[in-house]
Amino acid sequence: MGSSYIFSLTPTFTQGLVLGQLSILVLLALILKYLFFISHESEPETVPFHPLSKTNPSWNQDVQEDACSPQGEGLESAHWFNTLARQVAEVYRAKLQDNLAGYEGIEVARRKIEDHANNMRPRGFLAMHSVDLGMSAPKLSNARVVDNNVGDLSLPTIEFDMTYTDSISISLSTSYLFNYPMSSFARLPVSLTISLSLFESKVTLVPPSPASAAPVLTISLPPDFTLNLKTTSLMGSRAMLRDVPKLHELIEYQVRRVLAVRGTWKVVLPGLGSLASAQHEVEKELADRSKQD
Repeated sequence: MGSSYIFSLTPTFTQGLVLGQLSILVLLALILKYLFFISHESEPETVPFHPLSKTNPSWNQDVQEDACSPQGEGLESAHWFNTLARQVAEVYRAKLQDNLAGYEGIEVARRKIEDHANNMRPRGFLAMHSVDLGMSAPKLSNARVVDNNVGDLSLPTIEFDMTYTDSISISLSTSYLFNYPMSSFARLPVSLTISLSLFESKVTLVPPSPASAAPVLTISLPPDFTLNLKTTSLMGSRAMLRDVPKLHELIEYQVRRVLAVRGTWKVVLPGLGSLASAQHEVEKELADRSKQD
């Protein structure tokens, strides 16, 4: 009669093993849920906004470095373009801050970036705690003409060496939703600070072809660029996991992937074509390449 019960006061070895495994799984779920996760209903905590400290901008020093940088034989200086690029970058920073200086301007830029990031996210909320818009701009050097089109001498390729070193960074927090073992089981809080250390790459300019139906100027970055990001992270609610290497590798991989996929820009010449016609030419070119592959 006692054999008809699944469990009894004197369980067998198999029943004890099953009970032990279930108790370990329940204990592990409780530890994860109450030490690392936050409940689905919990609102994200508001972290005080602390703008990142900046060093003193060195505009004149950058200008002197560009002017004094040695150029190799047969290479053209890009000092004029670097001066223009710095001024363009300053205009964008000023407009992003609504032409406000100091803390007020940084706060305006932080809110704009936060709103834009949340509009791009399909669900959830991302809190932007601080931003640093930097104080420099990409620098080009060693301009040179490379003839890659042997059959068409009218389309030489212009190459530059680009270096970008700045204090640009963002500090944010969000949460990762777990839908296992049930829907909206828990959220894992994640706080990140991502800053740029160095970005180096060649920049290739291909002039428009007179034979093209929609002439465009092509600007592209090769996939073998150098990207150094500094990332700090905190994961968890009560128990914190600091600076998880896999998370840092994932962030850098995603940034590299976006730059590699979107590293080509087509500029339509004014009065010679429309954006739609240029997109049609790009799609046709991609279709031809896929057929060749």
